[in-house]
Amino acid sequence: MRVTRLAPAAAVLLALAGCGSGGDTGRVPPTATGSLEELAAEVRCEPDVQTDAEEIRQAICRTPRGRFVLATFATDRGRREWTDEAEDYGGHYLVGRKWVAVGDEEVVRALRSTLGGELEAGTDHHAHGG
Repeated sequence: MRVTRLAPAAAVLLALAGCGSGGDTGRVPPTATGSLEELAAEVRCEPDVQTDAEEIRQAICRTPRGRFVLATFATDRGRREWTDEAEDYGGHYLVGRKWVAVGDEEVVRALRSTLGGELEAGTDHHAHGG
């Protein structure tokens, strides 16, 4: 099953997906498309590629706003399956067609002003006292 093979990549992304705050960055452009390198170039990031597989490519990126993980997928279905599983662990996501950026809320909101996409938040486990 494809989701199972992507689970190790999810762990790296989730380690970087923290809590944060920040306002919306204003106008949202059309959602960007392209390779991992093309998307990284759009936000002026030199990607540090961590995973380079057929189904998923992921890199750590840094911008003046902060650090995030950028992942691209071979298919929309692969991206959706991965995101559905990863969001169970919390975090903040900027989701495009065949790509996702994961990081602090302020960072993904800032990325949205360049890459477009949809903001999604994972499950908030802080509200579930234990």
